Amino acid sequence: MKSRHDFLYLIALILAAALRFIQLGALPLTDTEATWALQALSASQGEKTLFGGQIGYIALTSLPFYALQSTNFLARFWPAFVGSFIVFLPYFFRKKLDERVAITAAFLLAVAPGLIAVSRQANGTVLALTFGAFAWGMWKNDNPKWAGIFAGVALLGGASLWMGLLGIALSWALAQNLLPEEDVDETESSQNRVRTDKDDLKTAAIFMGGTILLISTRLFLSPNGLSAWFTSLADYLSGWRYASDVPVLRVLGGLFVYYPLALFFGIIASVRGFLAKDRFSLALSLWAIIAFTLALIYPARQVSDLIWAALPLWILSASEIVRYFHLPRYDRNETFGVFALTFILLLFSWLNLATAGVLPLNFEFTNQHQLLLAASLALLFLSLALIAYGWSVEVATLGGIWGISLALGIYTLGTAWGATGLRTPKGIEIWDSAPRVAQAGLLHQTVADISTWSRGDDQALNIVISEIDSPALNWLLRNHNIEETLSLDPSTAPDLVITPKTEELALAASYRGQDFTWRTSPDWLRMNSWAKWMVLREIPKQSEEIILWARNDLFFDSQNQ
Repeated sequence: MKSRHDFLYLIALILAAALRFIQLGALPLTDTEATWALQALSASQGEKTLFGGQIGYIALTSLPFYALQSTNFLARFWPAFVGSFIVFLPYFFRKKLDERVAITAAFLLAVAPGLIAVSRQANGTVLALTFGAFAWGMWKNDNPKWAGIFAGVALLGGASLWMGLLGIALSWALAQNLLPEEDVDETESSQNRVRTDKDDLKTAAIFMGGTILLISTRLFLSPNGLSAWFTSLADYLSGWRYASDVPVLRVLGGLFVYYPLALFFGIIASVRGFLAKDRFSLALSLWAIIAFTLALIYPARQVSDLIWAALPLWILSASEIVRYFHLPRYDRNETFGVFALTFILLLFSWLNLATAGVLPLNFEFTNQHQLLLAASLALLFLSLALIAYGWSVEVATLGGIWGISLALGIYTLGTAWGATGLRTPKGIEIWDSAPRVAQAGLLHQTVADISTWSRGDDQALNIVISEIDSPALNWLLRNHNIEETLSLDPSTAPDLVITPKTEELALAASYRGQDFTWRTSPDWLRMNSWAKWMVLREIPKQSEEIILWARNDLFFDSQNQ
């Protein structure tokens, strides 16, 4: 039996890795991602870099950059690799959760959209979450050495860690006063428990400190990294002073759009835990509520902050879902009939929503489909209530939950694929507020082509970047000889020049220019159909254009002009 359970965890790991690694390097790095990737690249080249708050990500990513080469895939490798192992978190608590609940939670964490999204970003957010969760699991399983090691890596995960730690600390403090006491074995001496906890804390602290020292200094190759990891706390505290451009409604929208399955079953499990006075369920519910509240009130909020609330919510959902993994003793055909009815009505509801989002905007037509959507949902709940009242509560409950589970499960898989960023070329997800880079591949290929034509080497030309503050552009051209300047010297004539969109270039030689769409960002203020975004992830965009200027004498026909 144990080997079969272990095999299921392995399947969950493979599923999680597939969703996190598929075409991992296909999308260009955003400016936010490129900021940290460039620091990792500098560290791998032995430069005296002043590390920022993502010291854990920078130190780990510099290793494959040094051993192999700098690519988009390797820039995102460690977050994807570490994020895949979040499926083993329930394994640490399988005795408290029950084996079936733990396995179900592992599969839910594998396909959780928010966890997939942050695992595919080049930063330390998922390092903080996964290693922090593993530290908690190791501590609960009386393994202070590994708890300290994982805690040390988590503390190097960046500013997001402090959001999670604050939520956990507040949850623990309130749990001591609000939740019922946990049953304790009276034969165990309280004095011995205190002594053991002190020894374990000392051991964990030693290993945590050693881990921080080794990783932050990159095995003592970069001593300045030891002080740099404190920057993450300063970054988080400064976020209470400066607001981001992410409104509260977008965070709420992220919760309801990406987490309907976790919300539906998590709320039911929380109510059940409250009625049964189950301390573990109540603690998870309290953690989810506090983490979600912090994500809303934090001025520098990001939608990705929801992962700290989603983690306990997914575990609660798993504990509720397994209650319905059985066939009814009687009326099986009727139960399957209710299951089919539930699924068909939910499918009809989704088709109405999709129709309102896909077809051209027509307010009268859209309102009709929204009314049909509401009517179909009302009909579903009325039907289930009548079946429970007139036939059997078990038939209505099991059939209804099966249908809802299938519908929300399919929807969750769709949002999980969307969270990879590969859903559609025009798709806009909300996990990263940084503008997307549009034509990076075309720009890079154009630079390489011009260099090859003129010098026989695709990286031979020098490039001047003027009046453009874009780490993503520096990352794209990282293998070229580039120079950044605030203004161009009219007496110079560099090979290639990249500027914001302008009419002419006043330099000592003549140039040819080609414009490229560089950064695009969603224009939420002009969004006129929320249904269209839910179905297609399409929304009006704002674009920023840049121009690549090439000196005339680099082209074959320059002598004829």
